[in-house]
Amino acid sequence: MSTPARTADRPAEAVAGLLATLAIFGSCLALVYRPVRITPFTILIALIAAGIGGRHQRLAAIALAVSGVCFVAGTFFAIITNHPIF
Repeated sequence: MSTPARTADRPAEAVAGLLATLAIFGSCLALVYRPVRITPFTILIALIAAGIGGRHQRLAAIALAVSGVCFVAGTFFAIITNHPIF
């Protein structure tokens, strides 16, 4: 019985994980502070993390979904409560 050799992780994969985590954190921040100003950048960061791929590809997909949901929810709550969007 032989097992396949584990390939070494690329440094870019660690960067992709950090970018995805940063996108999730920024999206949660955008829920309470100007969602239209912050969320497009978090979506861009999540797309870059997804483009890098690697073992954090699932985390990058989750970050992209969280960014989209936070954009819609943050904009909705900002309009309802009369807070600035921009």
